[in-house]
Amino acid sequence: MPISLDAHDRKILALLQEEATLSTAEIAERIGLSQSPCWRRIQRLKEEGVIRKQVTLLDRKKIGLNTQIFAQVKLNAHGRNHLTDFAQAMEAFPEVLECHVLMGAVDFMLRIVTEDVEAYERFFFERLSQVPGVQEINSIVALSEIKSTTTLPLSRG
Repeated sequence: MPISLDAHDRKILALLQEEATLSTAEIAERIGLSQSPCWRRIQRLKEEGVIRKQVTLLDRKKIGLNTQIFAQVKLNAHGRNHLTDFAQAMEAFPEVLECHVLMGAVDFMLRIVTEDVEAYERFFFERLSQVPGVQEINSIVALSEIKSTTTLPLSRG
C-alpha cells in the first residue's frame, strides 16, 4: 500500500534521488524546514521503507562494462514449477542487474552488463543457459542508451 507523502516529503525524496550525499541541514535549507523536523521526516521515510537504501551509482562504461543486453528467458514446463529456483540463480550472477517476472510468451526479462559481446557469449553458454529449466533465451544487444535513470517520478497525489 502506498505511503501518504506531503509536499515536504516529495521535495526531500526528489533531492535525495538526485544527490544522496546531501546533509540533513542542506536538505532542510533547500525545502524550507528546520533541521530537526527534516531529519525526523527522513528517518520516517527510511523506517516506512520509502527510502530503501542509499548507494553510489557508477558509470558502467568507465569501468569497462560496455555491453548491455536484454535477455528474454522462457522456462520449460517443468522449469515453470521452479520459478523461485531460477530467480535465486539470477541473484547469484553479478552480470544480471535486473530480473523481472513477466506475463506472456516469456517468463523473465533480464538486464545484463558485460565487458563486450564475447564476455556475454561466455556468460550465456557457461552460466545462463546452464540454469535448470531454461528452454529458450532471446538476447537483444542494446546499441546505445538514450535514457537511463534511477529517479522515480513523484506524483502530486
